[in-house]
Amino acid sequence: MELLGAARVRELADRLGLRPTKTWGQNFVIDANTVRRIVRTAQVGPHDDVVEVGPGLGSLTLPLLEAARTVTAVEVDPLLAGQLPLTVTELAPDLADRLHILHADALTVRELPVAPTALVANLPYNVSVPVILSFLARFASLQRVLVMVQLEVAQRLAAAPGSKIYGVPSLKAAWYGEVRLAGTVPRAVFWPVPNVDSGLVALVRHNPPEATASREQVFACIDAAFAQRRKTLRAALAGWAGGADRAEQALRAAGIDPRARGEQLGIDEFARIAAALSPAPESSD
Repeated sequence: MELLGAARVRELADRLGLRPTKTWGQNFVIDANTVRRIVRTAQVGPHDDVVEVGPGLGSLTLPLLEAARTVTAVEVDPLLAGQLPLTVTELAPDLADRLHILHADALTVRELPVAPTALVANLPYNVSVPVILSFLARFASLQRVLVMVQLEVAQRLAAAPGSKIYGVPSLKAAWYGEVRLAGTVPRAVFWPVPNVDSGLVALVRHNPPEATASREQVFACIDAAFAQRRKTLRAALAGWAGGADRAEQALRAAGIDPRARGEQLGIDEFARIAAALSPAPESSD
């Protein structure tokens, strides 16, 4: 099957009068080896129903269709959403029935035509973390994620406790699964060429930590801890807990040193804190 190289991508863009926009984070992959590598690294197979966010002109969509059972492409740009099925019909007519197009903003999507097993995408840099976390939250069927994002974002998502770049994205991703940096991608494989490097980040879903706290409670605890990440947890959680003393009591109940900082703890420890810690009830006059 013919994949989209640099010449074909530019030809399509010229035909459509397309000028890539930073607003939607449009940087199109023009290297066939890169998209083959992404599909291979994602371990997409004939039993997978893939969701792809931001398919653009279809560089990654074509090899995904070849490997997967179905591909649901979520595209916010109406021009690209309209062109994608035409490109697939032209270059891979035998695979066209595997493709579902959803013209929508990925951050607002609540339903998909097929329950996805994998999220595989070249994500727009400006919404990459919200897209990953929202799709994991909304679609319990998702078992794997392999996305290309800004390298700094990939490194933050895969960071371990104690690292300078470890923070809220690292912990929230860890709630859903095991995260790793799966490789780097040179700038030259994109058109237009971005001014940052890219990385592949992989996530394999696992059960959330065993705790009585909900995901929302745990995430609220994480947000509070990192809003003032240089402070001790006793101080950082005081506002959310209803006072520093109450925060300390909950931290000790969870087996956490109140002098510790959020960047030292893993997701299991935050789950224990949230289970022991709930905001103080509002007083009424």
